[in-house]
Amino acid sequence: MSGKLYGVGLGPGDPSLMTVRAVEVIAGADVIAYHSARHGRSIARSIAAKHIRAEHVEEPLVYPVTTETTDHPGGYQGAMDDFYAEASARLAAHLDAGRTVAVLAEGDPLFYGSYMHMHKRLADRYDTEVIPGVTSVSAAAARLGTPLAEGEEVLTILPGTLPEEELTARLAATDAAVVMKLGRTFPKVRRAMERAGRLEEARYVERATMAGERLAGLAAVEADSVPYFSVAVLPSRADAGPAVREPDSVGEVVVVGTGPAGPLWLTPESRGALAAADDLVGYTTYLDRVPVRAGQLRHGSDNRVEAERAEFALRLALRGRRVAVVSGGDPGVFAMATAVLEAASAREYADVPVRVLPGVTAANAAAARAGAPLGHDYATVSLSDRLKPWEVIAERLRAAAGADLVLALYNPGSRSRTWQVGKARELLLEHRAPDTPVVVARDVGGAGERVRIVRLADLDPAEVDMRTVLLVGSSQTRVVRRGDGEEVVWTPRRYPKA
Repeated sequence: MSGKLYGVGLGPGDPSLMTVRAVEVIAGADVIAYHSARHGRSIARSIAAKHIRAEHVEEPLVYPVTTETTDHPGGYQGAMDDFYAEASARLAAHLDAGRTVAVLAEGDPLFYGSYMHMHKRLADRYDTEVIPGVTSVSAAAARLGTPLAEGEEVLTILPGTLPEEELTARLAATDAAVVMKLGRTFPKVRRAMERAGRLEEARYVERATMAGERLAGLAAVEADSVPYFSVAVLPSRADAGPAVREPDSVGEVVVVGTGPAGPLWLTPESRGALAAADDLVGYTTYLDRVPVRAGQLRHGSDNRVEAERAEFALRLALRGRRVAVVSGGDPGVFAMATAVLEAASAREYADVPVRVLPGVTAANAAAARAGAPLGHDYATVSLSDRLKPWEVIAERLRAAAGADLVLALYNPGSRSRTWQVGKARELLLEHRAPDTPVVVARDVGGAGERVRIVRLADLDPAEVDMRTVLLVGSSQTRVVRRGDGEEVVWTPRRYPKA
């Protein structure tokens, strides 16, 4: 009979953190296998040393390469693939001879562990059991004495080997994080923390529970002193409260675009800004899209008080608060960015930093659902005459239609504005054929999403409200029925010569 394979998690380094089951398995094994670099020293073996007996058969699995270069024809990956194949074959020989094999692994065997490469090659052929271990993530949090994540917070685990831009985006977007595999990646990880606006809260843990353990603020750590066995930690924000600032310091206002609907449409940068804010200010419908966070204040208001909302946000920032003004879609497209910047131009707010973060527009979202109607030149016009006369709107519609531009029509109608869509249709039919395709997109991304394609002549104003955006094709826009029966709209990028 074949022997049994065990992947044995040893915990983060302190032998006393090994589980009872791990000790039992090591004691009963015939073969003890462990990975090491070419110097022959194995951290895994050192953790389990007092449980390894003279009669145990030891199988050191020595990596042919770690951080150095290799002349293997397949490069680093080729050298490692050959090593894993050879190492698993050695263990298979023991298992075929009926011996029980325990492969030692620091932390947890299936969490960034070397054991998993043996597991993938052997577990389908032999009876296998994995003994979980305390991870370095849990050990780091315990040594820092701070919660990693609480309530509905999201904890993100990242390898420091990711590209800097990817690290920055993920650190900005998450509530809490642990970055593994520091060592030579530390300068990049530190820059990513700083670019994400998280360096101030980041902590550093080196060799948690081992000899030589070190805890520090990440910003104070020198890059050349960082070993591989260290992690960067962004702990829970739940009990942090607003950031402590100098008494007379000014905060900031960030205008955040949430896209047309819920969290799927948020950019990582916007998600991070919303999480980092002391105060959220916005139209209540848009605020409801943002998760509730402990210690964060929310100031909702009606949709028709943009100027007052902007002033309120700037006054909060003057008191040192970090404020996110929440806007639907993109804040610079018929939304809150203009209102905030207009208010911020007053002398009393000259020293308040204001940033605008983009979001997916309603037009872009509707276009993607329908196909690619905005594939060529297009114009965006609001049909609301609340802030500009209808005569100006009509003139712009005629000019854009005469130039044969695709049109994205915002704010087409409401309970108090019911005639503008019909009038716009009449104006456009002076320049467009009756069968010009129109995308009627309502509540894109939301529970009531409905996207239809109609002829311009058949556009029914009764089916249009403030949650609808209209995309009116040019003379070149096409409607094609695909093999699945769905219609798609697209506007060619090439325009015919006159």
